[in-house]
Amino acid sequence: MLESQRERVPLDDTGELGTALAFLAFARSCVLKKVAGLTEEQLRRRLVVSDTTLLGLVQHLTDAERYWFAHTLAGDPRWADVDFSMLVAPDRHPEQVIADYRTAIAESDAHIRAAGDPGALTAHPVADAPRSLRWLLAHMTGETVRHAGHADILREQIDGITGR
Repeated sequence: MLESQRERVPLDDTGELGTALAFLAFARSCVLKKVAGLTEEQLRRRLVVSDTTLLGLVQHLTDAERYWFAHTLAGDPRWADVDFSMLVAPDRHPEQVIADYRTAIAESDAHIRAAGDPGALTAHPVADAPRSLRWLLAHMTGETVRHAGHADILREQIDGITGR
């Protein structure tokens, strides 16, 4: 099947932080493409045994952005207890869930730029020790890419749209 949403991988090779941010931005963009142009019913449609839906993936990634970058990296206590749920409340409009993800991305990017150095350590420990921004970027890129793959499969099941 022809990939109808194909996008070139980033070619940024200007430095460690710039390259890491380019690949994280690419992964986030892939997720957002998967939810573009769908109806609320399609975004909430459950196509697997788990509670995973396209809208749920976006909500989950929003929580991940806030937990890892706002709380763990920058120390913001408001995001210490996110639940990472993929169950989206019926009264939450898809546009709000997607807007929240975009907001969380912008806030995360601000925290990353404020830290500046890939060797900067997190404000809160991970597994009993501080981790570097480098580790956090690798972790969140991997997490986002994994869920973008899930979203790609769900989107193909919904309307046949494929591609990164």
